Amino acid sequence: MKLSYVTDSLGHLPFEEMLDVITEMGIDIIEMTTGGWSPAPHLKLNELLESDYKRAEFLNELEKRNIKLCALNCSGNPLDPGELGKEHREVTDKTFELAKLLGIKKVIMMSGLPAGSPEDKIPNWITYTVSWPPVLKDILDYQWNEVAIPYWKELVKKAESCGIEKIALENFSSQLVYNPETLFKLRNAVGPIVGLNLDPSHLIWMGADPILSARELGAAIHHVHGKDVRLERHLSGVNGVMETKEVTDVANRAWNYVAVGCGQDLQWWKEFFSVVKMMGYDEEVSLEMEDLTMSVEAGVRTSIDALKQTLSF
Repeated sequence: MKLSYVTDSLGHLPFEEMLDVITEMGIDIIEMTTGGWSPAPHLKLNELLESDYKRAEFLNELEKRNIKLCALNCSGNPLDPGELGKEHREVTDKTFELAKLLGIKKVIMMSGLPAGSPEDKIPNWITYTVSWPPVLKDILDYQWNEVAIPYWKELVKKAESCGIEKIALENFSSQLVYNPETLFKLRNAVGPIVGLNLDPSHLIWMGADPILSARELGAAIHHVHGKDVRLERHLSGVNGVMETKEVTDVANRAWNYVAVGCGQDLQWWKEFFSVVKMMGYDEEVSLEMEDLTMSVEAGVRTSIDALKQTLSF
């Protein structure tokens, strides 16, 4: 596998300066955001779509540093019932079109999360249902069968027409697809072009074991994010992991995203990558650095050092 980097955590730097910084750190593969939840600090989607010159200029900056663009990332909520959903669907469509122009075969996304009924105005994440109240099962049926699956069937057709070979859905919270089971529900309905962007950090705080998840996923692993999380024992042990505090309130949260190696030890990461590769995945692992307990530069360097020690090259 190869170490890649999601460039957003250096979003305070101009595009060219960011490329120089990561080159100095020994990274020559990147994943870049195009919009959605991200402000896309280093890629101007409309400009690159509309101008052959701007695309050539963009690619030239990568080529002269021997940097490869491995994937585009348009993570957002294309199933939101309001204006946000419309905006994110447009970003998704444009990202697919740019992927075609750039020859990119992999796009990272999120599944999206619909409202709970045609009358609702906001998305509704159902994480609990047994037999009461029965309306929860009705909501899930509506979200999957009336909204998500029809949208994704059409989106898969567009992806294939753009030459995209893999759509990797991040197993993020507040999304319809957030673990292997929900990934397979969508994949079985719309086809194997849809797989998981296996991000171990989210699975860990939800109580899953990403190593077992990798075994379950097998060929459905389409991408991997190198991202760590730490359960803050003195708080998660008392209140559990259902957390509503701001992500910036690191001292008072039950869990925090941290630099790689600051949550799980290096032995854990070695086993994780070994199993991921054993399951057949031999592509990029993108560092997504979101540690707010230290500076961006410290978090990036700490994570790169840990990933270089543990990746199964």
